[in-house]
Amino acid sequence: MGAGHVAAQVLLICSWLLALAWLGQALAALRGIPHLPDLTLLDGEALPALPSSQGPDLTVIVPACNEEESIQATLRSLLSSTGLRLQIIAVDDRSTDRTGERMDSIAAQAQAAGGLHTLEVIHNRELPAGWLGKPHAMHLAVERATAPWLLFTDADVAFDPRALALSLRYAMAEKADHVVLILTLILKSTGEAAMLAAMNALAQWNIRLWRVADPRAKDFFGAGGFNLVRREVFERLGGFEALRMQVVEDLALGWKVKRARYRQRIVLGHGLARIRWLQGALGVLKLTEKNGFAVFRYRIGVALLVCLGLTADVVLPLAALAAGGWTSVAGLLTYAAIFLAYFGNRRVTQVPPWLAIFFAPATTIVLFAFLRSILLTLGRGGVQWRGTLYPLGALRRNAQTGW
Repeated sequence: MGAGHVAAQVLLICSWLLALAWLGQALAALRGIPHLPDLTLLDGEALPALPSSQGPDLTVIVPACNEEESIQATLRSLLSSTGLRLQIIAVDDRSTDRTGERMDSIAAQAQAAGGLHTLEVIHNRELPAGWLGKPHAMHLAVERATAPWLLFTDADVAFDPRALALSLRYAMAEKADHVVLILTLILKSTGEAAMLAAMNALAQWNIRLWRVADPRAKDFFGAGGFNLVRREVFERLGGFEALRMQVVEDLALGWKVKRARYRQRIVLGHGLARIRWLQGALGVLKLTEKNGFAVFRYRIGVALLVCLGLTADVVLPLAALAAGGWTSVAGLLTYAAIFLAYFGNRRVTQVPPWLAIFFAPATTIVLFAFLRSILLTLGRGGVQWRGTLYPLGALRRNAQTGW
């Protein structure tokens, strides 16, 4: 038996294993995604009313570092919220642009106009040792929070006026402790849509959104743009003191909530919370520079295994198609399964499934982004972000103990 024959047999077996694995993922998405609730489809009258209170129903915490272009729109959208009373705390975290000035301007306008909501601005100029900037900024705001619920969001999210009231009333209806609203991404090109669809399909291998609510499943989730958590639960989990060196503090919070067996829910709501997250198809490179290696908890072996898997996702189906015979059938089945996975996830991504034709180049970009994040972090000896270098040793210690 020649080496060529052995290689062909290995390719045949590996191609069919990959095809069947993707088919399993696609069928799981087709069954599971329809069970995710959509806040825009819920009958508002069927949700419980918020309890009467003298104080705010929800404290919204908005950390911002050099976000002068988006912060005003975010704060204005929050101040336009209806159906509840908000305490909004915006943190100017060591910004070197006009972020703080613009926060103050919106706060002054809100105070002059009156209304149900309050807006307080914190100007922070120091970062204590042992803290990352964003967790520390949010920690400062939590110390001033007075509402029974906390919403952690970002400075570039725009909210529909109904979004916060619907989310909070849903949390009460479900007796939930943590609710994550899937953000609506503002996409301006086919390349951005193709990247979103590919990343969502790939992420499903690790996090099945429809299983997050199942206390028996290990699946968990958290999103920096919309983490709604019961304040009492957040404090029991240690607050941001327990997340002080977490680069992906949103995911770490989701893990802590699920690990402690509190009730976690994922909801959809197209248009309720919008963000311009991807800046072009290659925008993922910047997005993963800080977070890419962090999601593997800085474990090189795990990161390389994932990169190997991504390489197989790109190379194997193409090699199978070129091989002919039953190997080609496996390649076709793989792409058919990926198309079905895109179709199953369309309620989450709002992306048409035909973009599966760009799966290989999109996955190649994701692979390169992860490798780049790993090499940059190792080369710098830590994570360089917003002008501060966070040492890799400290990040690793906290990643292993924090989530």
